[in-house]
Order: sequence, then C-alpha cells, then structure tokens
Amino acid sequence: MNVFLKAVAVGTMALHLATPAFADDIKLRFAGVFPIDHQGTKMMEQVAAEVNAANVGLDMTVFPASQLGSGEALFEDVARGNIDFASAFIYSDTDPRLEFLNMPFLVSSYDDMDRVLRDMDSDYNRILQDITDEYGVRVMAANPEGFVGIVASKEPDNWNTFDDKGMNIRVWSSNAVKATVESLGYRATTMAWGDIFPALQSGIVDGAICCTKTATYSIFAKSDVGSHFIEYNSLLEQTFYYGSERTLAKLNDEQRDVIQAAMSKASADFFAYNRENDAAFGQKLIDSGYTILKLNDEDQQAMAEYVRTTIWPTMESAVGKDVIDRVLAAVQ
Repeated sequence: MNVFLKAVAVGTMALHLATPAFADDIKLRFAGVFPIDHQGTKMMEQVAAEVNAANVGLDMTVFPASQLGSGEALFEDVARGNIDFASAFIYSDTDPRLEFLNMPFLVSSYDDMDRVLRDMDSDYNRILQDITDEYGVRVMAANPEGFVGIVASKEPDNWNTFDDKGMNIRVWSSNAVKATVESLGYRATTMAWGDIFPALQSGIVDGAICCTKTATYSIFAKSDVGSHFIEYNSLLEQTFYYGSERTLAKLNDEQRDVIQAAMSKASADFFAYNRENDAAFGQKLIDSGYTILKLNDEDQQAMAEYVRTTIWPTMESAVGKDVIDRVLAAVQ
C-alpha cells in the first residue's frame, strides 16, 4: 500500500504543474467518523456551509459517522483522491513514522495543545506534514479535543497503581497505545472505533480507551453504556482536517483559500468548545450516574514519568530516533 500511495503522490506533483480549470459547482466529499449529533460533525457541517455560501463554485457534502469508511481507511482514500477531504485521526497503518502522534504524556494541558498541536506552523505539525506530503495528503488543520480516558463497565482493580487491573480494554491500532495501556496493568485488545459500542454492550471488552469526557457523555452515557471514566490524561483525542492534493490541484487559489479559512475557523471553534466544556461534561457524566476516577497530582506525575521512561524508547525502532528527537524538541 505504501508503494502505491507514494506513486499517487508522484502523480499529484504532476497535477500541480498544470493550471487547474475552473468549473462551477465542483462537488466535494468531506468524510468524518464522529456520530451524527457529535460536536465534531457539527463543525464539519459548519465548514461545508461556509464553503458552499462563499459562491466560489464549490458544493461540499458532509458524510459523518464513518459512512465512507473508518478512520483507518480514510487516509488511503483521500490520498487516492476517492474522497476529497476528511475529518479523522491519522493512523500509523500507512506509515510507522505516524506513530509519533500516539506518544503518551507528550503534553499536559490545553495551553500545550494550543501552542504545539493547533499551530500548523509548529515544528510538531511540520513533522506531520513532511510525512503526509509523501502520500499526496495535505493537513489543513489540527483538532486536539482534549485528553482521553478509559470508558469502563466497572471500576478497575488497582486503578491508581501499575498492578493488574483485571480488565480487558479496547485500544486503537497503535503499538504505542497498546503498550501504554498494558504498562498500566490492563489487557489490551485492538479494535476499530466502529466496534467499540457493541463490544462494550456485549461484554467482549470491559472498557475502551477512546474518548474525552465530552465524547464519553455524548456517545456512551446518553445511551446508558458504561459506568466509569478513568482519567489518566496520558493520550490525546485529536483529529485532523486533511485533503487530497489531487483534489486541491483541481481548484483555483480562491477556492483553496475558502476551504482553508473554513477549516481553520472550525478548528478554533472546536478547540474552544472542548476546552470550555470539559469540566461541564464531567459533571454531566456524574449526573448521569458515571463515576470519574482521577489521580492526585503526585500519582499523575509518577505515572507520566514511568510511562515516558518505559514507552518512549520502544517507539524509536518504528518511528525513527530522528523523528522522536524532533517531536520532543517541538513540545519543549
């Protein structure tokens, strides 16, 4: 797949050498993975509304809730030009260097997220763009939502230590995430996002590391699934707006600017929403019957230091020491 995607990127460069022809009502497909009523989908709809209202000859349609494929599949489809734009996490299935996006305990606050992750000119995002350039994919905006916790159907044993938790937890397709969860004392099962809900309902897994408090309430608590949220703050929920260079090459400067402006604004609005509502949705979780388990400052620091020491060195073989060094320098 990697060879094919790199061939796609070469073809994309050739497209850039040609002058794109302007055509009215160019239809654009914008694919996402959030549920239909999730704030992330509302932001996608905001992007499409602003693009379509700009009267520059674009007609963007939103396809939420993995209608056009899972987050794991969207990157390849965007690279091929089968889908024009996506709102999803960028998984490391395509390129192991992308695993750097899963480094645990990389940042510790919303201020860090804003400074490092949202700034598209930051060294962190330059690393990402250097990699995605090879596949003909342009990252338009970064959307860190906040810290994910573990959504669980019961309280884990020894939840605030490194001892065995007696629970099987879903993780996404990342060796680093799997190793992080296992270092905390859980068993880990790799599972796609779309399978989490039925797996929790049926008891195939006891929990899932997947969501912010906002998403946990909106997706799980409102559907009476799960009972505990364990707030380790080790990993981030972050998606990206990204587009096919094959599509962008067909547009004129005005059209590209309109799309970029709409996505940048939605990124800012989405970040502000999540930052402002994190505590409020925590209270909503409690009001719905959930129990939130949160480490004290001393235990949080000890866990961060332990995981960094244990997991970061193991990532060098897949990501490359040069990338790890650049990432660590970028977050200082």
